[in-house]
Amino acid sequence: MQAITLGPEGTYSHRAARAVADEVTFTESVTDIVATVASGEVDRGVVPIENSIEGSVTESLDALAEHDVAVVLEIVTPIRHALLAQNEGFERVASHAQALAQCRTYLEANYPDVTQEAVASTARGVQMARDDPTVAGIGHPDNGGDGLQVLAEDIQDRTSNATRFVVVAPADERSDAGGKSSFVVYPSANYPGLLLELLEPFADRDINLSRVESRPSGERLGDYVFHIDVQAGLYEQRTQDALADIEALAEEGWVRRLGSYDTRHVLY
Repeated sequence: MQAITLGPEGTYSHRAARAVADEVTFTESVTDIVATVASGEVDRGVVPIENSIEGSVTESLDALAEHDVAVVLEIVTPIRHALLAQNEGFERVASHAQALAQCRTYLEANYPDVTQEAVASTARGVQMARDDPTVAGIGHPDNGGDGLQVLAEDIQDRTSNATRFVVVAPADERSDAGGKSSFVVYPSANYPGLLLELLEPFADRDINLSRVESRPSGERLGDYVFHIDVQAGLYEQRTQDALADIEALAEEGWVRRLGSYDTRHVLY
């Protein structure tokens, strides 16, 4: 099976993708990953969806709202950040914006005068550090070697740092089986009590909501798309009944069932 994920080789996304595919190709855009899977060009895409420190990856949420794909698996992996450079004389730290944010306290305490540069992925920053002695990267400590020193390990602000990835597949592979389900809801409306009305069908049926997040729809100011994760499968009657209520509320908009799936914990 082939998967596409954020590259270049050595990203945390690459590590997650190896848990589901023998052949992994790369791009530097989450939107490209989801669009490529939606077109049927590859079997699977692996995208980061949420970090325990910095929260949701908004580009991933927007891509899932824009393209019709299925979520078939959730991968949760701990994140271990290391500072990698050719020597201590670096002037810039380059990494993904989320990685920089996750190591904010360490960088401010130890390198307050060093410039921080957000790049497409942690692996891209590591490659820059390998090519340029004035640049340090942030990435997994296994990326050291070949002239690149691990100057410090476990520099993330919290030891509990973990990232949740979702594995996306073409829409026709959507499943009703699994312990969790995800939906995207666009009610095309805005009035007092709307969000409460969207959540009550789940509460009334004792369905636990594990995440609710709004993103701008792009249609007009103050208009939102809602991303909802629940700890219940689409195969369950209570979930079907709740969604029927949601679809009635969103009759002027739409509801996308991303599917039901299980969680896999991957340790590195």
